[in-house]
Amino acid sequence: MTKLNRKIEYSLMALKFIQRRQSQEKVTAKEVAEGVHAPFDVIARVMQMMAQKGLLNSEHGASGGYRLSQDLKEVSLYQLVEMIEGPTALVKCISEAGACDIQKSCSIASPIKSLNDKLNHFFREVSLGELLEETNHV
Repeated sequence: MTKLNRKIEYSLMALKFIQRRQSQEKVTAKEVAEGVHAPFDVIARVMQMMAQKGLLNSEHGASGGYRLSQDLKEVSLYQLVEMIEGPTALVKCISEAGACDIQKSCSIASPIKSLNDKLNHFFREVSLGELLEETNHV
């Protein structure tokens, strides 16, 4: 099955941390990394990517940091994955023409494309706000 990449996991952890601290002005990548117990370099990189794509506002300087620029209920999991990973597909042949040496004789290209479309639709329907919502589930 498909799994979320570690960078996506760290992005989600960072967003949840920032969302919880939203009442405060800004949060630094160092504060997030320490708060979620994750490697600083990865947290800093994914936060930079989210800022470049407009999900976070970034202010540089001694009193700089990050804050959410959008309501997470308005951003889908699909959008986050594309921000961090770029265009995604279950298999190479869906995203890269000629990427597979058996493409001409492949008998599963159509069902795999259909599955990919269904998964993408599902990921578009899941908002980050919904995903990161506090629940009592374990």
